[in-house]
Amino acid sequence: MSIRAHKCLLAALCGVLLVAGLAPAAALDRAAARAPAEDFPLVSEARLMGDETRTRFVADLTRTIDLAAFTLADPYRVIIDVPQLTFRLPAKTGESGRGLVKAFRFGLVMQGGSRIVLDVTGPVRVDKAFVLDPVDGQPARLVVDLVAIDRESFLRNLAIDHQTRRASAPTRERESPGKSTDPRPLIMLDPGHGGLDSGTIAPSTGDNEKGIVLDFALKLRDKLEKTGKYRVAMTRTDDHFVPLADRVRLARTSQAALLISIHADALAHRDTKGHGATVYTLSETASDAEAARLADAENRADLIAGVDLSSEPDDVTDILIDLAQRETKSFSMHFARGLVSEIKTAARLNERPLKSAGFRVLTAPDVPSVLIELGFVTNPQDLKLLTSDAWRARVADSMVLAIQTFFTTRIAGGAPPGPN
Repeated sequence: MSIRAHKCLLAALCGVLLVAGLAPAAALDRAAARAPAEDFPLVSEARLMGDETRTRFVADLTRTIDLAAFTLADPYRVIIDVPQLTFRLPAKTGESGRGLVKAFRFGLVMQGGSRIVLDVTGPVRVDKAFVLDPVDGQPARLVVDLVAIDRESFLRNLAIDHQTRRASAPTRERESPGKSTDPRPLIMLDPGHGGLDSGTIAPSTGDNEKGIVLDFALKLRDKLEKTGKYRVAMTRTDDHFVPLADRVRLARTSQAALLISIHADALAHRDTKGHGATVYTLSETASDAEAARLADAENRADLIAGVDLSSEPDDVTDILIDLAQRETKSFSMHFARGLVSEIKTAARLNERPLKSAGFRVLTAPDVPSVLIELGFVTNPQDLKLLTSDAWRARVADSMVLAIQTFFTTRIAGGAPPGPN
């Protein structure tokens, strides 16, 4: 069955499955041409003060802003949502804590919006959250006061706060992008992490995954578009955070014919033995312990960015969707095998280059999806390649060939082999 026929069958079985709430990929790409950083309020310093009963977080700003602060559980976190800010803070800011705060991180979570996430030691209450106007040469200051409380009180406050935020959230009309008149298949490229989630970090140089994979994805996009055979969209084209569920939704609402999620791995304790590229497909049972470790790490991205998972819809639970997803997995495996075959001519491969695990970003029931780990930032040789423009160009060329082979087979009516 072709991908087009497969998608029609899925729609007939399950009704309207496209999930609302995201702009089409083209709109997201247009939003990437945002205003210069100088147009946004600047954060020049952030600090903690207090003890284990009461702790204050303070950030210095160039002008006053609005903010919203709330808590999340398991793990305990305090989320501070603000308009888009430019963070110019010293290196390692937030890595150490004080009082009730273990550490904190910050970054762009959407066009026009930034977020600060405080990892706290236990249940807390936001006692005060406000911004002071600049006065007598002092900068504007964002202030959040936290007070330690018991878990029962925390959960009660959490429930009340959740209801309040849902009631005040603006209602977004359901979007279902119309069918494109362009017959070319749409390929969704998904650079992993972003914003306040840096992903893996090279211990030797400080290079981070979010920047490495974005550079590669932009290179691959340009090469795919140059062929003229495909439409290409990206889940992000700049350094902002995209929740995992939104990455899946974006692929589905855009009616993508293929999703490629791009990452870079790391091993603990500067272990340099792991090396080479690996291609992953979706499976409830991981192919090995390392695949399980990686999937668990990648699936924690939403926690790192302070995403409230309690209201996430589970749109891959219906049995009819599960039946249709089996065929999608076959297409995914078919592409993964072809991808490994092509990239081995341009990149070092892992000793086991084809694996599977339960990656949330691969769960679209109607979009063939793979996740590629380009290499290990903890391996000096891999890192040198990952940051080489010549290497990126060669590997991107090999991936273009794999994509062309995949879609040529589909147009010719060939059927993918069944799953292992």
